[in-house]
Amino acid sequence: MKENDKIIDVLESKGLLRNAEIELKRMNSGTTNGVLYTLLVDKNPTYVIKIDDSKIISSTKDFLLAYKEISVIPDVIYADENDNYIAYTYIPGETHNNRGSKLEWMTILIRELFTKYNKINNDTSWGRVNGIHRSTWSDFNNISFQLAYESIGNHLPNEDHRKVKELVEKLRDFHNKEERYYLHGDTGVHNFVYNSNKLVGVIDPSPLIGPRIYDFTYAFCSSPDSLNLETLLPIFAIWKDNTPFTEERLIDEVIFQLYTRIGVCIKVHPQDLSSYMKAWSEWREYLY
Repeated sequence: MKENDKIIDVLESKGLLRNAEIELKRMNSGTTNGVLYTLLVDKNPTYVIKIDDSKIISSTKDFLLAYKEISVIPDVIYADENDNYIAYTYIPGETHNNRGSKLEWMTILIRELFTKYNKINNDTSWGRVNGIHRSTWSDFNNISFQLAYESIGNHLPNEDHRKVKELVEKLRDFHNKEERYYLHGDTGVHNFVYNSNKLVGVIDPSPLIGPRIYDFTYAFCSSPDSLNLETLLPIFAIWKDNTPFTEERLIDEVIFQLYTRIGVCIKVHPQDLSSYMKAWSEWREYLY
């Protein structure tokens, strides 16, 4: 029996499919190494089945269950006891496109996700839940800087690289006092579901122990549109009552996230590089 058939049999035995007409449709998993299927019940997309390494499935399950009360997070309907796969509710819409304004969807993220993150005990290590743990958040940022530096290379002048490295050191004092939160860890437009130009879902977590500013700036920099101070500051005004950040700190964090985003863009989304480089030409002024 094929693995897919086994999964269907298990879901049917749990009473989740109601003797309905069932169809599995493979989805484009993007940069995800695992396999994703939409499960159609009587021709209606109803569930998503994610098959991946057991550590990935386990961390995905734990995150979705930890935030099951949050409206933009899908609901787990079944998790394989060996963590080979997980089934969760399908959120109608599309990723990347027809997003509406960045101000609008960032506002939803702030109110429905970022301000509801769980604080984590200080004994918990920083970093990816499934990755290498770090002693400090600055260690995590230094690794991110090095990876971005190697990817960007001559796309930016050496002086820009040096200034960003100095910025990482400048932020160290803040990060040494940072509170730890249980983050989604991959809050980009590729993992946001939009319906009728409105953000309605956040999918595919890569759980991370870190400061909330990481997911905030990651989301802001995840698309090159409206990547400017005129958009950032009104968004910050919505969130500032829940954060101790000054405007200067916020700008520094955005600059660093934009730098690392350019590194990712070169490898994964080269079609966006010219737009990100244009944004960088404006933001880099705050480095000097």
